[in-house]
Amino acid sequence: MSRLTGVSRRAAALAGAVALGLVLTGCSDNGKPAAGSDATLVAYTGQAGDYQINFNPFSPSRIGGLGTIYEPLFFFNKAKVSDPVPLLGTQQAWNADGTVLSVTLRDKVMWSDGQPFTARDVVLTFDLLKANPAINNIGYDGTAAAVDDTHVTFTFKTPAYVKGPDLLGTPIVPEHLWKTIDPTKDVVEKPVGTGAYLLKDFKPQAFTYSPNPGYWGGQPKIKTIRFLALSGNQAGADGIAAGTIDWQTGPIPDMQNTHKRFPNYDAYTQYQNQMVLATCSSAAMGCAGPQTDPDVRHAIYSAINRTQLNKLAFQDTAGPISPAFTLTPSQDKFVSPTVQDKTASMNAQPDQTARILEKAGWAKGTDGIYAKGGQRLSLTVEVVTGWTDYITAIDTMAAQLKTAGIELRAAQSSWNEWTQKKGSGKFQLVIDSLGQGPAPDPYYLYTYFFDSGSGAKVGENAGNNFSRYANPQVDAALDKLATLPLDDQAARQSYFDTIQQAVTRDMPYIPVMTGGTTSVWNTAKFTGWPSDNDLYAFPAVWSAMDAAEVFKRLTPAS
Repeated sequence: MSRLTGVSRRAAALAGAVALGLVLTGCSDNGKPAAGSDATLVAYTGQAGDYQINFNPFSPSRIGGLGTIYEPLFFFNKAKVSDPVPLLGTQQAWNADGTVLSVTLRDKVMWSDGQPFTARDVVLTFDLLKANPAINNIGYDGTAAAVDDTHVTFTFKTPAYVKGPDLLGTPIVPEHLWKTIDPTKDVVEKPVGTGAYLLKDFKPQAFTYSPNPGYWGGQPKIKTIRFLALSGNQAGADGIAAGTIDWQTGPIPDMQNTHKRFPNYDAYTQYQNQMVLATCSSAAMGCAGPQTDPDVRHAIYSAINRTQLNKLAFQDTAGPISPAFTLTPSQDKFVSPTVQDKTASMNAQPDQTARILEKAGWAKGTDGIYAKGGQRLSLTVEVVTGWTDYITAIDTMAAQLKTAGIELRAAQSSWNEWTQKKGSGKFQLVIDSLGQGPAPDPYYLYTYFFDSGSGAKVGENAGNNFSRYANPQVDAALDKLATLPLDDQAARQSYFDTIQQAVTRDMPYIPVMTGGTTSVWNTAKFTGWPSDNDLYAFPAVWSAMDAAEVFKRLTPAS
């Protein structure tokens, strides 16, 4: 659930003429749709380096399939408050005390290999989550039972209202195949799902979807979707300029004037993902380095000039961020009165950085960098090669922090290596962003990224809590929140207060900015994209469940 940022999010691109050739299908030499084109939609998610085939929906190294191949019971729109959209489920309801969730399943749905979809598939999926903590990022601890082929119940020991959106949004896998698959280790090369698309072919440089002829929802109008593996943002911008990429979520130069520069395209921005310098925070869990000291984390936080950073790295498309990790302003009502600063300072505060470090026993060396006990205050930030906005952000922050006496360096690697380091805890800092949950409520971000249950010791694979943060008070508050209805603000706020006091004090994720997630898409070739008037999904190509809904809504323009 990470890997999600603003203008930043995942837009690298074409690797020279050979890669460019991969995206020319269905286009004329000038990049406009060719006569007789099959209107292939070419998508770029930010994949830097070749794909390694894996369509295991529970694997952190999966490359696709969520939503398009593997459907959940319902779709939840992260972009705005709205009712869940029925998919494999048609109705859902809690009992009076929030301990039993009953779901009616869609009848006569078939898996893409011709086998019928039933409640047994749902039960198997959730049994897999419960039996394998490494893939149980939603903290599922219920008991699933098939009432009959089209009805399933989820029973919990205590009220579990808040688990509903995550549970209902989990991808469902076929029992007849997955009863012999290890979801934590096995690579899936031939995915079988109920979704609108099938995997047509795979190459390390690109993979392609084609319509599922037996899809219960009818044939999608987009007949071919090609996902590219590219080299960097500059190549992605070149692909937009050439008309050879139809949808990417990430930066291009002068993004605010996209339609003026490229009349076949429009750009659309949504504010959702909170960019951070995530730390391997816990020495007790095996993390090593100065970033394990909360004082160091606060010193970095106060040394960032966010106004300059926004201009140089994000084309002024990012917004303020709260140290309490509530989206501002939409979630301001959840902010505890004990949180002194509702949003991070947009300007650097070098005096505060100095006070924090010197009080903690750090002293500046002759090179201008603080040191303590013979250790210089030098930190390395992991970033994916080709994520030029994030690389620029690190370079900008490095210059800012050097002035404040902190050395910051970037370590670039492939997406696969970056993911491995993050999951295993083999890092000091990682630049990434914390994604929001299925409902516009801070509970989900807190339980994803601050719950010790989704952490792990260094060397073991963590879930969403890759910072390895562990705080018993936070865990207890999350447990209490899980028992309360989402609309009971009065009962919930004291637990939010507890969490926010802890996370603003401990700061395992150093807040950078809220990313303005900007997509650039081809409006001359396809119609039906999300808009202010019809924001039916969060419009980011790398947000897989949302992208799957977009693909089903689009229509070739010709």
